[in-house]
Amino acid sequence: MRMPLFLTAISLALVPATAIAQTAEPSFSPQRVKADVEFLASDELEGRNAGTEGYEVAARFVATRFEAMGLQPGGTDGGWYQQVPLANVALDPANPPSLTIGQQRFASGEHILMGAGSRINEAQQSVNGEVVFVGHGFESEALGLDPYAGVDARGKFVAMLVGTPANLTPEQQQALQGVDRNEIAAEHGAIGVLMLVRPQDLQQFPWAMASRYFARPQTNWVDAAGNVGGEPAGNIRIGAYLDQTATEALFEGAQMSAEQIYAAAEAGDLRSFQLAQPVLAKRNIVVTRLDSPNVIGILPGSDPAVANETVLLSAHLDHDGVDTALAGDQIYNGAMDNAAGTATMLEAARAFMESGTRPRRSIMFVALTAEEDGLLGSEYLAKHPVNPQANIVANVNLDMPVLLYDFTDVVAFGAEHSTLGPIVEAAAARADVTLSPDPMPEENLFVRSDHYSFVKEGIPSVFLVTGFQNGGEEAFRTFLATHYHKVSDQTDLPFNWEAGAKFARINYLIAREIANTEQTPRWYEGNQYGERYAPDAPKAPAPAAE
Repeated sequence: MRMPLFLTAISLALVPATAIAQTAEPSFSPQRVKADVEFLASDELEGRNAGTEGYEVAARFVATRFEAMGLQPGGTDGGWYQQVPLANVALDPANPPSLTIGQQRFASGEHILMGAGSRINEAQQSVNGEVVFVGHGFESEALGLDPYAGVDARGKFVAMLVGTPANLTPEQQQALQGVDRNEIAAEHGAIGVLMLVRPQDLQQFPWAMASRYFARPQTNWVDAAGNVGGEPAGNIRIGAYLDQTATEALFEGAQMSAEQIYAAAEAGDLRSFQLAQPVLAKRNIVVTRLDSPNVIGILPGSDPAVANETVLLSAHLDHDGVDTALAGDQIYNGAMDNAAGTATMLEAARAFMESGTRPRRSIMFVALTAEEDGLLGSEYLAKHPVNPQANIVANVNLDMPVLLYDFTDVVAFGAEHSTLGPIVEAAAARADVTLSPDPMPEENLFVRSDHYSFVKEGIPSVFLVTGFQNGGEEAFRTFLATHYHKVSDQTDLPFNWEAGAKFARINYLIAREIANTEQTPRWYEGNQYGERYAPDAPKAPAPAAE
């Protein structure tokens, strides 16, 4: 006889409570990590998509675990939840989107891609206008980038190339990652954005995969005033991606052809100008409103002088749900991404309670919703703190630790940007694990997980994963190529559960070290993220270059 999902969650969540004892050094159990991953990644939870019953069961499971541990509720109204109001925006299948360039009409999917967008108050959109080309669309006085000089984008579409300018150094290109070019376009009065995908970009922008992504519903959080993402919609009403065929149509009759633009981009010699062809973008959408909770537990700090400072240990709870269009297995179980991160966060939280010793600063444990929809739960929490007096001073985010091998190092993406780096390194050393630099700087993973929502609020943060040593690189890259965001990310993979317990211990040690350190974590002087998002905050001297 199958037990109802909620009762199953409660029964599993209560099991560890009977084992809690007050000891100086807590234990870390591979069996507990395994049990949590197997439940969270089970078919019964149907991929834990934000707003679904499966996610709700997962959230109740985490809340019950927090309660059994003895944490204090950190959600709204004295509960465990912070409900995140979401809007799900889907394309109207009866009226697929299109982009007309001059006299040529392109339906979304073949030569142009247009997603559902986020204009929830415009069910039927028809946006037309002239177009100006603005190079790559980045503005930076320090890098000498001023693409809007000499053109008037007000009331027009702007066309820009994907990627970053070729004449910049890798460090300068990385400095532009995370910059929102739509915001820049909106500041110049544009009404639409056209992203131009060159043939050489298709390796990093596979058209068929992108087409499937843009056809899916898009989700965002909505504030009390109905603004998506908490911001007024502004001037940008619509956007699209164009392949070479559509780009050639767009540049017909202009002072440069698409091929000439591509060549100029390679030479780093782009200039901005008005195009001859007007465009008409059409899109119909269907909007569904829903809520999905962040789950929050608090361990109050012991030192009155710094107890109002909070260290955030986070992991996203959601995954990609069910795809009924797939043949065979249709459930994205998300065992590694991110049941593994959530399970190790829970084991670290349990260890704090087992130790019987509260750290100086408070610790907030959060299972976040809607990460897969665009870091929505973390962004909502960062912009709507449940307790504004609980000053978050650092975030350690756990997302997709690859628990397939006995790792001997960890990577803390972003460690080089703040004093969290040495703290993480010292804590990891206590577990005989080294801290390695970012092994994939070209992926710029620092801006691609939940911690970045807190970075944008000026909070020093790191994103922690298992490292590349001792067979880790092969395991990590194989997982990315074979199982990442696929239905095969499930518990029949060859998990190393001892590695899960080890990862939980390291995160316990890191969170404890940050919570007990004398000085509040700080950005380094001159760091791009600290200067951009926390310009007035105290900074630490940058370490000398090796």
